[in-house]
Amino acid sequence: MKVLASLKQAKLRHRDCQVVKRRGRLYVICKSNPRFKCVQGRPKPKIKRR
Repeated sequence: MKVLASLKQAKLRHRDCQVVKRRGRLYVICKSNPRFKCVQGRPKPKIKRR
């Protein structure tokens, strides 16, 4: 899954691509061609505990 800054072009890659919002992030999913999956944003930083 690719991490992109913008999903504008990603949602137009294939006619089956859908934009879905899950857990506060935007995802593009494509069931017919899974290589088009991507997410907008970056992962949350991990908290280091002492």
